[in-house]
Amino acid sequence: MSPARIRSRYLILLGLRWLPVGLLIPVLVLLPLERGLTIVQVGSAVAMQGIVVLLLELPTGGLADALGRRPVLLLAGVINLASLALLAIADSVLLLGAAYLLQGVYRALDSGPLESWFVDHTLATDPGADIETGLSRGGVVASLAIAGAALASGGLVWLGPVGLGPLGRVSALTVPVLLALALSLLATTAVALLMAEDRPARGKAALAASVRGVPAAIGGALGLARRSRVVLALIGVEFLWSFGMVTFEQLMPVRLSEVTTAAGPLMGPVSSAAWGASAAGAALVPLLGRRLGARWTGFTLRLVQGATIAGMGLFAGPVGVIGAFLLCYAVHGAANPVHAGLLHRQAEAEHRTSLLSLNSMIAAPGFAIGSIALTAVVAAAGTPAAIVTGAVVLAAAAPLYLVKSATVFREPAPSGTSESLAL
Repeated sequence: MSPARIRSRYLILLGLRWLPVGLLIPVLVLLPLERGLTIVQVGSAVAMQGIVVLLLELPTGGLADALGRRPVLLLAGVINLASLALLAIADSVLLLGAAYLLQGVYRALDSGPLESWFVDHTLATDPGADIETGLSRGGVVASLAIAGAALASGGLVWLGPVGLGPLGRVSALTVPVLLALALSLLATTAVALLMAEDRPARGKAALAASVRGVPAAIGGALGLARRSRVVLALIGVEFLWSFGMVTFEQLMPVRLSEVTTAAGPLMGPVSSAAWGASAAGAALVPLLGRRLGARWTGFTLRLVQGATIAGMGLFAGPVGVIGAFLLCYAVHGAANPVHAGLLHRQAEAEHRTSLLSLNSMIAAPGFAIGSIALTAVVAAAGTPAAIVTGAVVLAAAAPLYLVKSATVFREPAPSGTSESLAL
């Protein structure tokens, strides 16, 4: 396949992957509460997903490198279908916990293989290909899919309960979950049809050999992190970035409620608009990257995002807080493909997904520590102080993009061709 065709398939599969997520975002907490569970029980079930992802992130990344991207994504799709089916009927802590446990397995399996498939196949076709543009377009597609599906989910809930034949009358909050289940089936089918992969070794012996290769794939990713100060720095960025993400993912509704009594009705449309802003940021980042280069683009975006988060904490009215929040998401959408591109250009193909999994694994404790620390600051000094603290920590990651190394650091030249730069 040509690079353009590979990119088209990548974008289609990515859009189908994120549409169900957008449908679920507005109802994930409300649905179990409607069924009689408490917010503490919901939080405990959600924590199950994070624990599973933390434990399985590296092993599943190694499995994708050893066995292949396509079979791991197909397995992830089947587990996701089981998780959503449980979520659709979960009316107890046990069932909800089981749904999130499976969701954690799915997230761990799903983290990295599609992106690795796109990068590997593109570079195999054209070693000088501009993968950053494809990654940025992926950010646009993912953000628009979430934004559009979140709006559709709100509309479905607004329509009220519906009758679904043999299923009887289904509550309004359950309808988006059932639609997400159907779309996830479509997404898994699309992986089977569109994701071509050359895997000459098949059968039980090949599977056993692939499983035995998982430790080596993990070791390769860890070894790369030990050998390369650039990789270690990029992982450090991910940790500090995830710490700071608590500000706009968890503290934003609290901050908005402090500046307006209409925070509840506003958060839905504002969140959808934020994902639209994220898509715009991802679309514009190639222009900035061609002017500044990938490292300086990452440095600049991290500082700018810190400033927008500080604005969320310091502005006194809803217009200022919402405006800063939307700008924060625009920068967030731009920063994602820049960071991913820098990480990809440090990875060998055989360890690519393992390295992505290591990067994702570091994000989990970063977010957890940020959540504990910043909510403690809220209790002690108020929400604005906590948000500004998170902004400072996130912006502190910016210099890590400029870390030098004796190893070769590969990034696209301003013209879009690939060149090697010794840092």
